[in-house]
Amino acid sequence: MAMALEWLEGCATALVTPFAKDGAVDDGRMRALVERQIKGGVRILVPCGTTGERATMSDEEGKAVIRTTVEVARGRARVIAGAGSNDTAHAIHQAKEAAALGVDGVLIVAPYYNKPTQDGMLAHFRAVAGAVAPLPVMLYNVPGRTSSTIEAATTLKLAREVPNIVAVKEASGNFGLIMTILRDRPAGFRVFSGDDAVTLPLMALGADGIVSVVSNEVPDRMSRLADLARAGKWEEARALHYQLLALMDANFIESSPGPVKAAMAAMGLLEEQFRLPLVPVKETTRQRMRDVLHGLGLLD
Repeated sequence: MAMALEWLEGCATALVTPFAKDGAVDDGRMRALVERQIKGGVRILVPCGTTGERATMSDEEGKAVIRTTVEVARGRARVIAGAGSNDTAHAIHQAKEAAALGVDGVLIVAPYYNKPTQDGMLAHFRAVAGAVAPLPVMLYNVPGRTSSTIEAATTLKLAREVPNIVAVKEASGNFGLIMTILRDRPAGFRVFSGDDAVTLPLMALGADGIVSVVSNEVPDRMSRLADLARAGKWEEARALHYQLLALMDANFIESSPGPVKAAMAAMGLLEEQFRLPLVPVKETTRQRMRDVLHGLGLLD
């Protein structure tokens, strides 16, 4: 049975990683972004995930981003660091390094490219969780990125048998799979939406929160949406959901985090810099982001 963590609920932000014009991680901007999240009411921060472009960062850069996040957030927000890999040994290495930096948990994505069987998934996640126990582990199911799916039965088996596997970030878009997990999960196991646009319906079905992209732009509004849903204030939550829906959708016009970084650059929060093979968004996308931001009162 999963360990119960009272703090593991609500809005978590999948942090972008700001890069300078020379391509280096911009530590000053990173610190400012973390501070802005906390001031906006976000209490769980997720650096070095997909939105953070972890795939193009070295291990040392990843450690630096996690260290900065922990330092700025300490005592005010929890940190769940992305530490996944399609190489189990490397995932263990990254998870141990994150643990040594003082994180509150690690996010471990399903192995990508290899396309393991469900038995392989079980072995992978057991190995990583066992290597960092009792540090909490959140599974990450995102078939659109990994070309492999953590089936509901696999998630539930891990939830029941590995105490420090405490949650799953579900970005499969498969409501049948997610509802099976919600219905059959053991006490204490948390389910987070991995897609902003379905946060409200999933929380209505019993999910505990969201690992959000849109909260990079609007931490105050997305954390409020999650809080309203947790409190069962559905009418207010619905109104806020529809207010933010255009931005949620626009963030995925092109591959994330392209649009969200374009939006944040327009807001003066960072430089619109990426690591190849990601490139800046098309001008039509950039204009669409500006239009949506204007509609929300986020640009002067």
